Amino acid sequence: MTTAHVTCPLCEATCGLEVTLDANQQVTRVRGDEQDVFSRGYICPKGASLGALHHDPDRLIAPLLKRDGEFVEVSWQEAYDEIARRLPPILEQHGRDAVAVYAGNPGVHNIALTLYGRVLYKALGTKNFYSATSVDQLPKHFSAGTMFGDPLAIPVPDLDRTRHLLILGANPLVSNGSLMTAPDIRGRLRGIRDRGGKIVVVDPRRTRTAQFADEHHAIRPGTDALLLFALVNVLFAEDLVAPGRLEEHLDGLDDVRELARPFTPDAVAPHTGIGAGEIRRMARELTSDNAVVYGRIGTTTQAFGTIASWLVDVLNVLTGHLDTPGGAMFPLAACQPTGNRRPFAVGRWHSRVRGLPEVVGELPVATLADEIETPGEGQVRALITVSGNPCLSTPNAGRLAAALDTLDFMISVDVYLNETSRHADVILPGPSPLERPHFDLAFYQLSIRNVANWTPATLPSALPQEWETMLRLTGIVAGQGPEADVAALDDFVAADVARRAGLEVTHDRTGPARLVDLMLRAGPYDVTLADLEAAPHGVDFGPLKPRIPEVLCTASGRIELAPEPIVADVPRLREELAKTADDGLVLIGRRHLSSNNSWMHNLAPLVRGGNRCTVQVHPADATRLGLTDGGLASVTSRAGKLQVPVEVTDEVRPGVVSIPHGWGHDADGSRTRVARANPGVNSNLLTDETFLDRPSGTSVLNGIPVEVAPA
Repeated sequence: MTTAHVTCPLCEATCGLEVTLDANQQVTRVRGDEQDVFSRGYICPKGASLGALHHDPDRLIAPLLKRDGEFVEVSWQEAYDEIARRLPPILEQHGRDAVAVYAGNPGVHNIALTLYGRVLYKALGTKNFYSATSVDQLPKHFSAGTMFGDPLAIPVPDLDRTRHLLILGANPLVSNGSLMTAPDIRGRLRGIRDRGGKIVVVDPRRTRTAQFADEHHAIRPGTDALLLFALVNVLFAEDLVAPGRLEEHLDGLDDVRELARPFTPDAVAPHTGIGAGEIRRMARELTSDNAVVYGRIGTTTQAFGTIASWLVDVLNVLTGHLDTPGGAMFPLAACQPTGNRRPFAVGRWHSRVRGLPEVVGELPVATLADEIETPGEGQVRALITVSGNPCLSTPNAGRLAAALDTLDFMISVDVYLNETSRHADVILPGPSPLERPHFDLAFYQLSIRNVANWTPATLPSALPQEWETMLRLTGIVAGQGPEADVAALDDFVAADVARRAGLEVTHDRTGPARLVDLMLRAGPYDVTLADLEAAPHGVDFGPLKPRIPEVLCTASGRIELAPEPIVADVPRLREELAKTADDGLVLIGRRHLSSNNSWMHNLAPLVRGGNRCTVQVHPADATRLGLTDGGLASVTSRAGKLQVPVEVTDEVRPGVVSIPHGWGHDADGSRTRVARANPGVNSNLLTDETFLDRPSGTSVLNGIPVEVAPA
């Protein structure tokens, strides 16, 4: 038996795991690493399934090439030769924008794809870049960028020191935290209560987190921005605004005061379903010591996601709880982005068909099908998907799946033949998490404590590392052909990182290890990769510290409390006040502790138990509609229709139905036996690709009008 200590790469919590292997390199046990400096032995079902993922017989172990409509295993050289034969002519004949990229959520958990994917995308030079971000957190990047100048400068709750936590649209006891890297959320929330604090949840469902909280408000979906503006209104009306030391770094305070005037508690109460008195009390309580507001996917994937994301930070500023211990703080990760920081800009280009704006270098995935289907100059004719499954995870997924069949060429970098990669002409697999090194470059930027942990590969891999695959593809699109010198390309990438960091390039390492070492050396702590290698349980750099004004990179060098691109959308929200509250049914999503979007449903330990893909309906609505618990319901939206088992429960408020996200594993041609045996339904057959948050182009996944009837 041997034991390896690894950082779990399956969600944002970055938990330390202890993996035991036998003499045949079979994983026999996975448990929490009690010595990990951050997670202290905590483990969730996803982490415990790491062995099942490594040994999954459906995981691809060789490239697949589609011949006469059927996939066959081929050598890596054959795969690259096919790509070199078919992809460059599309670029040459139709231009760089004729090739699109979709990057999925798992790539952010993979250091090779994080660092070397961007090399490929830059070499492609396409404006048609899409990712899971525009069905998730893009409004938060938008608001952080316009307020603080950096779309990655997202403040996170200082959970270990806060005493009052207001959570909107988040279920961290199930998600393990999101845009908030924090293992053992339950223990940390319990710590708030042990300090005499309070936890308040605003959510249309009585989620697991809401059940744990001291207070739950079942808001009407899609009205969070109205509630948040009302809280701002109360702070100004009752003279409770006290930004403290931040005041000297603020622009736009009076503008926010004027913007908030119409959004009184009495005006928004009929729309939100939360009483005016309750709203006033909630606002007053935010002025207590060490309070913080936190909003997540329920606030970002709605029609006013950008405004809601902005107002979360506005409230933290107005109460003096931004950049303050116990409030919302900016992490200082060991690896900081290198090079000059420029003020944030949006809309540098727009999509060809619908004119939707670019944000953080990508276009909204809601328009990808438009770009494939619509003829003309710049039409997307080829697609590269990188660890993504947009045929399950994007709006009106049925339309996108049909569009993929019309492409001239498609490549998928993926470990599974799934609902999306089945449309590809070439599939390039990668090693399992235990066969590659790991470093959480993205999530340490969002950590509630400054820590770092490097995980070397536990086992050797018969497959190329994914950074080598990315560079091989880079060579092809750059005109060097399938025989491109990967080592030379890697040296070029490392030299560029070193140059931007003001360092000399090193040659004692290759791949992600060399890049991480360079970024550590250029970072804020006196640490190298060798230091992390000598500390298998991680290195603790301490609690979060105030970072304003150094974190700011707006053109003014100040916090822009009323940024013009967001202020311009406020009249659209103000129009909601004049409308009569709609009493029709609306659809929201939900999460499971054993699930992370669509990419872990082929692991038997995570799909045990009954069918969790139900439509949750309130008893009053079930009676009115003639629905019975366990029966089938037909759910219809503008985009589509599906049948789903009914679960009658008072966990959802009246007028709301809930279906989990990421399922629907019944597509012909996929090779995921466990997932196909537990298919569930694809809720994105109902989501509407025309229903977006206007500033960011993010898809609306919560608050979708639907009709429900017995099937």
